[in-house]
Amino acid sequence: MVVTRRMGLKMALLYGGQSGEHEVSVMSAASVVQAIRGKIEVLPIGITKAGQWIPGLAPESLVERGCYEVSGGESTAADRIVQNQNGFLLGYLRTEVDLVFPLLHGPMGEDGTVQGLLELAGIPYIGGGVMASAAGMDKEIMKALFKHHGLPVGDYLVFRRYEWEKDRALICATIENRLGYPCFVKPANMGSSVGISKAHNRAELEAAFPVALTYDRKVVVEAFLDGYEVECAVLGNDEPRASVPGEIVPGAEFYSYEDKYVKNDSELIIPARLTPEQTANVQDLAVRAFKAVDCAGMGRVDFFVLKQDGRIFVNEINTIPGFTKISMYPKLWAASGVSYPELIERLAELALERFQNRPGGRKA
Repeated sequence: MVVTRRMGLKMALLYGGQSGEHEVSVMSAASVVQAIRGKIEVLPIGITKAGQWIPGLAPESLVERGCYEVSGGESTAADRIVQNQNGFLLGYLRTEVDLVFPLLHGPMGEDGTVQGLLELAGIPYIGGGVMASAAGMDKEIMKALFKHHGLPVGDYLVFRRYEWEKDRALICATIENRLGYPCFVKPANMGSSVGISKAHNRAELEAAFPVALTYDRKVVVEAFLDGYEVECAVLGNDEPRASVPGEIVPGAEFYSYEDKYVKNDSELIIPARLTPEQTANVQDLAVRAFKAVDCAGMGRVDFFVLKQDGRIFVNEINTIPGFTKISMYPKLWAASGVSYPELIERLAELALERFQNRPGGRKA
């Protein structure tokens, strides 16, 4: 079913949030508002790191002031309603907006929590559903699904906090015997390279675990793959399609948070320097990864293309990729013939299409 584009759509934009990617979300939201001004009416709702919802707070006003954090001010009557009676806000969204764009990166936003809230309230929203969002956020579950669907995945190990506290020496020895050095130590549930370390020896490995455990109780340790970092954007619901792939040349040893959003000294090459066969393979794998977690609307799939033999490994999927002006997802679609404003309008269409096709769809 194709939803006809409607003029006068009203969209609530959730941004900020309680994860370590709060600042990225603020930047993404400001870019979205600027891009669709005059095309879709936006109701911005900032969410503080403490979980306070602030309707009407424009993200672009924060960015203009050089502020990338949603902060709670003096409590207003409307804010007290949001804090104490969330059902009131959800009831307003249900009747007064056409859909919600949960532009919340990381836990408490990209992980199925907000998606579940919107499902319960019967409100259409952009992006994957509860299961897809949760699976896409949790690297352990995501990789298991990829492997189940026959996708090529690099070697990895997963550990819990209690295991690390119980026997650090055993964990380090297991990693050294199975994966070797260097290796990457990551929180299982986080994005934008937050909390990630590259360990070259045991001392660095022991220092990396507390960093990752700051963000999650589970840690994923991945074998180093000596390859080019390639990303591919996916758009659609039941019949998704892939963009041209792009290549990232990190300014640092790996594509870190600072490299992405602070220093901005990495190089983005679009289209990626791949053979036609590799390009087709990446696009096919991107769509398969998207379907493996039952994603919807949008997703960005990240790959490693080995320098030695050109083999391609799927690294991860991001179900709410960055939407800043320098983010790969909109850049890849722009290179594929879909402009930034058109991309957001298409995502709104896909959200409404998905909602109308669900059991008991259509808002009452």
